[in-house]
Amino acid sequence: MTEAERIIGTPEAGDAVQPEPDPAPSKGRRRIVVLLLVAVLAYLLDLGSKMLVVAKLEHQAPIEIIGDLLKFEAVRNPGAAFGFGEAFTIIFTCIAASVIVVIVRLARKLYSLPWAIALGLLLGGALGNLTDRIFRSPGVFRGAVVDFIAPAHFAVFNLADSAIVCGGILIVLLSFRGLDPDGTVHKD
Repeated sequence: MTEAERIIGTPEAGDAVQPEPDPAPSKGRRRIVVLLLVAVLAYLLDLGSKMLVVAKLEHQAPIEIIGDLLKFEAVRNPGAAFGFGEAFTIIFTCIAASVIVVIVRLARKLYSLPWAIALGLLLGGALGNLTDRIFRSPGVFRGAVVDFIAPAHFAVFNLADSAIVCGGILIVLLSFRGLDPDGTVHKD
């Protein structure tokens, strides 16, 4: 081997060329870490806010934040959005659990940062409301979700609901832009 070949790393005829390591697995792992960090942050903010509401606001007068436009008011919601479906709490629990399973399975093919954020928001929100449905009264899989953000002329909701809605909106926007969870862009 000549001095120039040694310096620039040109292999000799008998030397095996080592392939470059594939950066895709580490990129995918980073996206999963982002998904998990967003999910944990959304979950902890939701859980902490609900603990504070139950400890300080439940059975108290609502707190006016912006006059009559926005209040904090503790409400137990056994149903879905807008209080619909109170008799179907077990179904909502199963749906939330299914969403979590789908997100975990989809995470293995995740190579898009925006999708990681969107799915993390969905996962954190679903876990937040699922925690209420499992551990709050009246019992396991029938628990009422703690809602407390009460805008005027709108449903009372919580931070988990906000995370789910924001994640859903982001997924719709990503879909309209043609960005898939695996990072590919398609034009329809």
